[in-house]
Amino acid sequence: MKLTGYSVEDQDAEDIRFIQLAEISLAASPAELRRMATFFNNAADTMERMGDTYDHEHLSDRQPGFDDSPHFVVFRAT
Repeated sequence: MKLTGYSVEDQDAEDIRFIQLAEISLAASPAELRRMATFFNNAADTMERMGDTYDHEHLSDRQPGFDDSPHFVVFRAT
């Protein structure tokens, strides 16, 4: 597993520069964490079902209430 991301300052840049992260911290409520857990489980099921054709999924596209949150994207490890 790898953690990558980019800063808030870079989010509108034409060429986003992803960096590898050593740590992430989630400031979330228990309800948000449970919705994220559902998202992770569903993403894992979809990843297994689709195999190599699986690309990525956004938390905000799959779980209500995350529209104004930072982007959280899951993609297949290579």
